[in-house]
Amino acid sequence: MVTGLTDRVMNAVATVREDLAAARRRDPAATDDLTVLLTSPGLHAIWTHRVAHRLWARGAKLPAMVVAQGARSLTGVEIHPGAAIGRRFFIDHGMGVVIGETAEVGDDVMLYHGVTLGGRSMERTKRHPTVEDSATIGAGARVIGPVVVGRGAQVGANAVVVKDVPELATAVGVPARVRTGAAHPEVQIDPAIWI
Repeated sequence: MVTGLTDRVMNAVATVREDLAAARRRDPAATDDLTVLLTSPGLHAIWTHRVAHRLWARGAKLPAMVVAQGARSLTGVEIHPGAAIGRRFFIDHGMGVVIGETAEVGDDVMLYHGVTLGGRSMERTKRHPTVEDSATIGAGARVIGPVVVGRGAQVGANAVVVKDVPELATAVGVPARVRTGAAHPEVQIDPAIWI
């Protein structure tokens, strides 16, 4: 039993270190680990979500919702405990982000403030987006419905996405138009230039 607890603590510490490294890599304002650890609402929301998600998966739905609402009150980020979030997920600034119950977010995804991963159906089915690995979604963007934002894709600031975005493409505008081609940050620094 002690070994199991030790393993869980070591895994949690490794995850926090990994999240801090991801924040430093993506946020030029992240000066050091201690500052990021104490002041990043996006990371606080993600860490709290992991607790809420575990409760949700174990059937403790009310406690999971209470934890999620507490995090929302403290961070300004609302992540439903049913949402599946990958590793090294980073929310820059955080305020106003909403992630719905059936959303799926891959590894190394970055969201800016004001992003909504929302649903458009009242049915109890997959009704929120899937954001694949290494995608970036700009400030104020709305990704609505069971659409897929492909691996390495970018969504420009304030875009409204209601259709799939292929991998390595960029979606901009209202409604979002897809620009194909490399969307890697080093190639297209600012997808908002097409808005």
